[in-house]
Amino acid sequence: AVAVIGSVILYLVDIPSIFAFLIGVCASALIFKPSNTDTEISETSSPSTQTLYVGNLPYKANEAHVRELFSKHGEVFAVRLMKDKRTGKRRGFGFVVVASSDVNSTIDALNDQDYMQRTLKVRVANDPKHPENEDIGQD
Repeated sequence: AVAVIGSVILYLVDIPSIFAFLIGVCASALIFKPSNTDTEISETSSPSTQTLYVGNLPYKANEAHVRELFSKHGEVFAVRLMKDKRTGKRRGFGFVVVASSDVNSTIDALNDQDYMQRTLKVRVANDPKHPENEDIGQD
């Protein structure tokens, strides 16, 4: 309703089109101002997570097996097991996304533990954008 009234007033008043456009942009910005409350609520309500690297996995283990194993020690949000692009076979490692509050207890419980006749290696995954072992500025 406000937009219709505003457009009628601007139509009746003789002003250059550029000014009418600018007034419309400003009015739209005020009327349709995005609020940050939705994003703040979703950020605070979504649990904080951390990704764990899981190495030395048995090749026959699948996502369901790994999810079941890790869910005994905390909340699991995602499991991704790496496969060879050419053959499609599992590569023996993957990543598990868990609640940040469960990270230490999960690592303590599963690192160096036997699983399907393999000794698991579980640690916090490196951030791929900022590898810890990267030598910056060295030749």
